[in-house]
Amino acid sequence: MTVNLIRMLGDFGLVVLIWMVQLIIYPSFARYTHENLLPWHRIYTKRLASIVIPLMFTQVFVVAYQLYKTQEIFTYCSAVLVVLVWLSTFTQFVPLHNNISKGEKVADSVEKLIQRNWIRTALWTVLFMLSVWNNIL
Repeated sequence: MTVNLIRMLGDFGLVVLIWMVQLIIYPSFARYTHENLLPWHRIYTKRLASIVIPLMFTQVFVVAYQLYKTQEIFTYCSAVLVVLVWLSTFTQFVPLHNNISKGEKVADSVEKLIQRNWIRTALWTVLFMLSVWNNIL
């Protein structure tokens, strides 16, 4: 399996996952009562992490390898987008999920997850489109 194929498969996994999170999972959080959301959120974050973490690390390692091997517009753009996804994840989304897990500012945090996740949805969608463009066109 080539590095480009690994990249495209990882990007595809992340784009499918982020669209499911954006359109189904995060909006469903607003439908839970406070008492029901807290235990479910703890389960959800652990289960989703077992999928997201390997995909994100695969993506960052493959993009770093591609950048090391070939310095071109595709690899530079990919690296910038991956850095933006990671920054967004750890500066915005981890704190919001922590708030929910602690039972603090739950409704506000859920609303911010729904609204702000469009940023990551767009970034991962563009990353996938770049992979397709680089591999097929």
